[in-house]
Amino acid sequence: MKIFIGNLSFDVTGDILRDEFAAYGDVESADVVTDRISGRSRGFGFVEMPDQSDAEKAIAGLNGKDLMGRNLTVNVSRPRESTGGGARGRRY
Repeated sequence: MKIFIGNLSFDVTGDILRDEFAAYGDVESADVVTDRISGRSRGFGFVEMPDQSDAEKAIAGLNGKDLMGRNLTVNVSRPRESTGGGARGRRY
């Protein structure tokens, strides 16, 4: 199950996320999303856990938890909504 984690401190890394979620079960991947140009964290990330019940326990246990001075927002990741266009804002 893919899990969204929001309101991350800019100092949180994928390894820190992995450690937090590993307390609830196996973690396939843990990534913090970064800005393409600056490389700085965008304040959110994703964790994938193979076992759904472990993932649900992690969501319940970590949502609202303080991590490095910020209260986490943790929930099931929803698919990206399509904006319907290919090139952003480009008019032909």
